[in-house]
Amino acid sequence: MTIALPDLADPPPLAGNALRIVALGGLGEVGRNMTVLETQGRLLIIDCGVLFPEDHHPGIDLILPDFAYLDGRLDQVEAIVLTHGHEDHIGAVPFLLKRKPDIPLIGSQLTLALLEAKLKEHRITPYALTVKEGTREKLGVFDLEFVAVNHSIPDALAVMVRTAAGTLLHTGDFKMDQLPLDGRLTDLRAFARLGEEGVDLFLTDSTNAEVPGFTTPEREIAPAIDRVFRHAKRRIIVACFSSHVHRVQQVLDAAQKSGRKVAMVGRSMVRNMGIAAELGYLHVPDGVLVDVKKLDDLPDDKIVLICTGSQGEPMAALSRMANRDHRIEVGVGDTVLLASSLIPGNENAVYRVINGLMMLGADVVHRGNAKVHVSGHASAGELLYVYNIVKPKNVMPVHGEWRHLVANAELAVATGVPRQRVLVSPDGGVVDLVNGKARLVGAVSCGYIYVDGQSVGGTTETLLKDRRILRDEGFITCVVVIDAATGKIAAGPEITARGFVEDEEIFRDIIPKVEQALAEATGNGVRDEYQLQQVIRRTIGSWVGGTVRRRPMIIPVVIEA
Repeated sequence: MTIALPDLADPPPLAGNALRIVALGGLGEVGRNMTVLETQGRLLIIDCGVLFPEDHHPGIDLILPDFAYLDGRLDQVEAIVLTHGHEDHIGAVPFLLKRKPDIPLIGSQLTLALLEAKLKEHRITPYALTVKEGTREKLGVFDLEFVAVNHSIPDALAVMVRTAAGTLLHTGDFKMDQLPLDGRLTDLRAFARLGEEGVDLFLTDSTNAEVPGFTTPEREIAPAIDRVFRHAKRRIIVACFSSHVHRVQQVLDAAQKSGRKVAMVGRSMVRNMGIAAELGYLHVPDGVLVDVKKLDDLPDDKIVLICTGSQGEPMAALSRMANRDHRIEVGVGDTVLLASSLIPGNENAVYRVINGLMMLGADVVHRGNAKVHVSGHASAGELLYVYNIVKPKNVMPVHGEWRHLVANAELAVATGVPRQRVLVSPDGGVVDLVNGKARLVGAVSCGYIYVDGQSVGGTTETLLKDRRILRDEGFITCVVVIDAATGKIAAGPEITARGFVEDEEIFRDIIPKVEQALAEATGNGVRDEYQLQQVIRRTIGSWVGGTVRRRPMIIPVVIEA
């Protein structure tokens, strides 16, 4: 097994008979999925998604792939191929199209409909081509064929890419549910046919590679949802992803059986489910759906709310309910159903929401105490099955944290793929496919691009570090006025602290030390304001670290008078 190291050198120029694969996201993380293919001077992008921020990204709204690799090359992009409509695969498309709005988008009907609604908010009208399973499209040097795969959102596709340099099969996110709610199976016959033709490089979903066996069918959670509806005494609040059409369908069906009315809460939920219903992917029983404004006219035991916030997102509806910052007030007797999995890194945020809801008296049903969610990703048994069908020459696991990628790689080796032909790469790793052999040849810059309010890319790691310090350690300001003529202190030092349990009186002890340090510096001829600020920062930092065991942000202000 070949594992890319972080210090890989810049890749060499691409040979004329090679296909280059550069993952700009999705390797070593769950989200930000984006892969760039290059051959004969032309580019093809597969997916362009976002990563959602964690606790160590204070103030950040979204995290994008690093588009720097494409700088000056957007005219070479044939298209952006989208495997399905989840945010971690389509969410960054508006930010890329702002650089070049006429890049064609290729995807299934539902995927493009969800994306076009998002692009409308960004005032972008895309060039889009709708495809479905069995469709084959020639785009310059790329010959694409699309294959049906089953996932937690309808209309997901795998894509086979044929080039003069070799063939590549990208599964997107998939599982092998044999009893899918929409009757749409992962097309293993097509996978077998493509395997017989020859797959030089296989890019496979790794998210569930550590989970043994087969993923539970979606249908098996219906009894658990029905049981929740039977036993709920008052309102039922269901939180799930705003694109999880299958889960919303099951909730609508359960509501109809129990005689309850359903209201959608949250802009993205209302928008996406409206699109799914309009296109026929969501079947809304007659008379079940009501406007949220009409809930006051209904008894509590006849109400179901479907909202966003299953990952503990601070601005989502469920988090605001837990914080009593929403028009819907959760109370004793309400049942909250978290009908989704935990994305790695979101555990603490989700448990905070659960605890907050339970403190308000709600009964919270989640994956930890009931079978109310199944994964949308293939487990180890399914991956083994697919490897044996496709029989790829080379394998590159994608879509998952490092542990998922390594587990997926070991599955490939177990099925007979030579260990040296299995490539585990971090984001930015460059793989070249030449004469049927894939190898790691270098790496490109692939940092996080932060969306912070209206700013895209302006937020740096240094700024985030400052925010974390302010959040965790507090800050101290010290204002000193220096006589410009004598260099002596004319006023101050005046110290103010925030974020400390200790009484501010404790900081009086540091004032003589600051005065002494400044006197020594000015006595040695130091007059530069920045240098004097550094003297203050070092003096206070050393004292605070030794006295109160904290490392706050220190903001010295030196004024000449």
